[in-house]
Amino acid sequence: MRWPLFPVLVHGPSMAPTLRHGDMLLVRRGGRPVRPGDVVVARFRARPELLVVKRVARLQDGGVWLLGDNGLVTDDSRAYGVADALGRVVCRYWPRPALLRARERARE
Repeated sequence: MRWPLFPVLVHGPSMAPTLRHGDMLLVRRGGRPVRPGDVVVARFRARPELLVVKRVARLQDGGVWLLGDNGLVTDDSRAYGVADALGRVVCRYWPRPALLRARERARE
């Protein structure tokens, strides 16, 4: 049996200012379906070896289109296409504990 919650460590600046390099997150498998605005852990179909933390921009082709919050970093769906979400980030537990809530994004 897989646990419904698992930890993830953020690497890199692509989700700044929401998340920073070194933040530790708690991610939930299952639960409600992901929707635009959610921060998720996912794998790009074009790069399955790459595990990423990004924000869902839209649902597309049975997967999700992901964008980072930092517009200067383009290692998201603009570079790698559609991804499959593995779980939804529910909170940051280190170093600044906080719940992460979905927010609508209108950029592309």
